[in-house]
Amino acid sequence: MPNQSRRTVDAVRTACEILDVLQTRERAGVTEIADEVGLAKGAVHRHLTTLDDCEYVVNEDGEYRLSLRYLDMANQVKGMVGNYDVIAGELQNLAEATGEIAQFATEEHGWVTYVYKATGEAGIQTASSAGKREYMHSTSLGKAMLAQMDESRVREILDDHGMPEKTQYTCTDPDELLDALEGVRERGYALDNEENITGLRCVGMPLMDGDSGVFGAVSVSGPVSRMTDERIENEIAETLERSTNVIEINSKFS
Repeated sequence: MPNQSRRTVDAVRTACEILDVLQTRERAGVTEIADEVGLAKGAVHRHLTTLDDCEYVVNEDGEYRLSLRYLDMANQVKGMVGNYDVIAGELQNLAEATGEIAQFATEEHGWVTYVYKATGEAGIQTASSAGKREYMHSTSLGKAMLAQMDESRVREILDDHGMPEKTQYTCTDPDELLDALEGVRERGYALDNEENITGLRCVGMPLMDGDSGVFGAVSVSGPVSRMTDERIENEIAETLERSTNVIEINSKFS
């Protein structure tokens, strides 16, 4: 939940909620959006008219959708990620070497935020994509980054977003998670044992930037039938470490 103790502008928050609805539904009418955000249709219509006038949404026969301006914004934000081309190239290599899904994500506002995804020859389809956000406690990417943070920051993130049970295997106890993060630091990588998606197992490794700390994480994901303990320990972890080393070295000299 947003931090309500800070001074905020309600109209801006409403506009953001409307944009969130359009992102989820792709397109919607005034009544549908008003029901979703819990406001009168007149108020929602005024917000939509303003967003349309500023070209952030498009009105198509009474239904609204996000405008193509966000494509330009997305490309600009992508360019703000240091060594994006190096990361993308290395993840393509990682996906090719393992045959599975390779992903890079960073932490933003206490969420795992996916930045790049590469799919190997045997990779299965997942819902993750660039820009999508996910909880940190249930993903290997999130746990890899949390393990490099101070306990106070970890607890702050968990307090802000909670620890919902994504599957029957998800850890939902803060103290239990903190104990698990100690194991991540000792092992060098984090595991998602069907904690976010049933049937999917992931291995995540943090990306460190010297004194600046953790700036992201890289992971390999695949079905539990292929992501065995033996394969993770004898193949995936070593391959993942090589990729993180390449990215970290390039970050030092960028």
